[in-house]
Amino acid sequence: MTTRAQMFRALHHGRDAGDPLVLPGPWDAASARAFADAGFPALATPSAGVSASLGYEDGRTPADEMFAAVARIVRAVDVPVTADVEAGYGLNPKELVDRILETGAVGCNLEDSDPATKALGDPRRHADRLAEVRAEAGDALFVNARVDTYLRGVTDPAEALARIRLYAAAGADCVYPIGVPPEHLPLLRAGTGIPINVGAPAVAPPLAELGRLGATRITFGPGLQHRAHTAVQTIARELRG
Repeated sequence: MTTRAQMFRALHHGRDAGDPLVLPGPWDAASARAFADAGFPALATPSAGVSASLGYEDGRTPADEMFAAVARIVRAVDVPVTADVEAGYGLNPKELVDRILETGAVGCNLEDSDPATKALGDPRRHADRLAEVRAEAGDALFVNARVDTYLRGVTDPAEALARIRLYAAAGADCVYPIGVPPEHLPLLRAGTGIPINVGAPAVAPPLAELGRLGATRITFGPGLQHRAHTAVQTIARELRG
């Protein structure tokens, strides 16, 4: 019997270059149902969007509340869901894997910035952590390793590529060089054999073009939640007349 994790992993492979996997980012159960009902084959929760829906700033949501929110999203839909769990909330690999699997999620994002300082973490230490998560999870989780070099102002693609190769060797299923300029994608694509996640920026080439440049999958971070919140603000102003 094919598991949801296997289904999710398969979605990343054998795709045409101009057909990246598009994963909307639900922030609650209702938005998850809307995206699933629209026909998307899988979803990817954004930690910032979920945090906003719970009344917290990005990075300030307690782990228990984040895992509970992910579990509600997973229960609301019949498609695989992967969860952004930031830097892992200080949990050891076994605890982290257990908590993610308890939500029903089939995958996770793990970032390589230090959660306290917001500075880039040591890449070898992060690779070791990814390897431990992989060993604990086996094939039950699709591990997406976020690469924060561009986000932290390191614009040399060689720095991102060095981390990508370390994380791929550690067992990551996918890498996410957040903030990567589209023109760097061909170089990163040529440097790794595993899928590459690209966040859709506000002003960007069409999604199909990002795929042709090297993106395997496209996510949106908190962008969709921000758009929905803007719509609610407009409605609120209209109601006030």
